[in-house]
Parts: sequence; structure tokens; C-alpha cells
Amino acid sequence: MRHAVVTGTSSGIGAAIARRLLDDGFRVTGLDRSAPTITAAGFSGVAVDLADPAARAAVLDRIDGATALVHAAGIMRGAPLGALDPADGELLWRIHVDAAIALANRLVPAMGQGGRVVLIGSRAAHGVAMKSQYGAAKAALVGLARSWAKEVAARGITINVVAPAATDTGMLADPARAEIPPVTPPFGRLIRPDEIAALVAFLLSENAAAITGQEIAICGGASL
Repeated sequence: MRHAVVTGTSSGIGAAIARRLLDDGFRVTGLDRSAPTITAAGFSGVAVDLADPAARAAVLDRIDGATALVHAAGIMRGAPLGALDPADGELLWRIHVDAAIALANRLVPAMGQGGRVVLIGSRAAHGVAMKSQYGAAKAALVGLARSWAKEVAARGITINVVAPAATDTGMLADPARAEIPPVTPPFGRLIRPDEIAALVAFLLSENAAAITGQEIAICGGASL
């Protein structure tokens, strides 16, 4: 059975991805700081603070046989120049970038032919006012994915970034982003988590074997 390790599965995009992969026949190990919200057969939730290197390493040492990795856990912090908080920038980097590095460094070398990695990025990586630290962390994922994709292409392993525009999740209600309201994409509504999950599921499939090292936008026209 295919085994996907998915981060951020307690809510939002990560939860939608985990549920879609379970429907597709994957066994899913969910890594999240919050308590699991999925009780389906085939799902195993593991509580871990992905920003904590020691806790992260202890959990990863117990995971074997992963054929896919999806790093969907994340937070958003934003502020204008003159009010940027170094602590926010450090936290964003630890969760989005350092965690991605630790996960891939531990899991990808053990993947066989057909291994798959998807990192959840953001359209903010291409520049959004008052989201510079968040955008920088998400942009770093593209550099990681393209570099890793070159390293493992000959082994049949693909590594891609899915970059959503504003998505209809609980994160939009986070008080930390109250001064930065979401921008509705040109097609007139927010992206749905299940739409992102469907794209991720395709990238994990055999039909996507020739797609690697790419940043794929799911943005309702926001990138046009």
C-alpha cells in the first residue's frame, strides 16, 4: 500500500489532502501540532511541533516505508516594512523551510522508484505587499524542490510545489492576519481546499511521472 506522510492534517489544506489520499487508497501518517481530526481507517495522527528540531527528528526516526511526502503545514504572518518582526520571520522559516528540509532529508533517500514529494507553496512567493517574510519562506520551497528534483530524477522520484492563491480555510480568520485581508482571485471566489487536494493527488499519481521540479499555480487567474 502507498504510504503518504502529510503535515498539517488537523485542518485546512492538509486535512483535505489527507482525506483525498485516504479515498485514493493511501495509508496516511499525519504530522501536526494539534490533535488529529481524522479518524478514518488507514490514518495515523502523530502530534509534533514541526518547528522543534528535536521533536521533529524523534518522530521522523519512527517513520518507515513512506512512498510520498506532502508538506502542507504552515502559518502566515505579515507586516509592512518598518514593522517586520524577526521572531515572526524565524518562525515562518522554521515551519515552512527547515521542516521541509528535515522531512525530505529523512524520507526521500529511502523512497524507491515512483516516490513523490509535494510542497505547498503560495502565490505570495512572487510578491505580495505586507507578506514579505511569508513570501520569502514560500519562495525558498521552489529553490529546494528544483534542486532536489535534479538530484533524484534518475531514480524516478518527482518533487513539485503547488502554489495556491487565497484559499478558503480557517487560516483566513487568524487574528495575526487581520490587517491583510485575502484578495479574491479574478474568477470570483477563493480556492477550495479540495481543489488543491485533487491537484496534489494527481502529482502523486503515476500519470504525473514526467512532472518534476515545477511550481504549479492553482490561483483562479491571480497569476495572470
